[in-house]
Amino acid sequence: MPTMIELTSAEKTFTMHLQHGVRLPVVSNVNFSVNGGECVVLSGPSGAGKSSILKMIFGNYRCDSGKIEVCSRGTMVDLATADARDILSLRRDTIGYVSQFLRVVPRVAAIDVVTEPAVATGTPRSEARERAGMLLQRLNIPTRLWSLPPATFSGGEQQRVNIARGFVSGHPILLLDEPTASLDRANREVVVDLIGEKKRAGVAVVAIVHDDDVREAIADRIVDVTAFANAA
Repeated sequence: MPTMIELTSAEKTFTMHLQHGVRLPVVSNVNFSVNGGECVVLSGPSGAGKSSILKMIFGNYRCDSGKIEVCSRGTMVDLATADARDILSLRRDTIGYVSQFLRVVPRVAAIDVVTEPAVATGTPRSEARERAGMLLQRLNIPTRLWSLPPATFSGGEQQRVNIARGFVSGHPILLLDEPTASLDRANREVVVDLIGEKKRAGVAVVAIVHDDDVREAIADRIVDVTAFANAA
């Protein structure tokens, strides 16, 4: 499988403008790659920089130096130098992301929240809606809730909607930030199955998971980020 993500000497430092410009090193000399069909799990204690690395790959955080390259339509694109329009295009077509929290437009029905990313990549709405319904069903969201806005759901239900939204598209890269944190055992197993299906389809997955059983089930490699944090 081809290399889909390549981080080379990537570094991130936050500048605390309200603290007289104090610079807070986060990670440095980050080096790893992810192939299609592979799941790399980032490990390390809280505050080591796992989520920061994930956000750097998604383009939320700009790295201060080094490269973060992702493969889009057969071409490696460096997020460190890409302009805002290119980053938005990559998010639409290439990089899927499941964060810890669902952030959507209020009052939009759950089925439409899940459908939207697939429609944005060119999937016909009827097909995207069918795919969204299948995911919501697999993740045990009752049909009676599909027409309601997720803001009215429990935390665990919102996270399952969030997962369905992240998995509905055919993005070749998928980033997962604690996708199973709010889920019971049955739904954790569903997510493990969904990740396995993505890997078999050739998707490159980078995940942060603290559940040992989930990590064991999905990880092809584990990258310990403490080495990057200690070098900062």
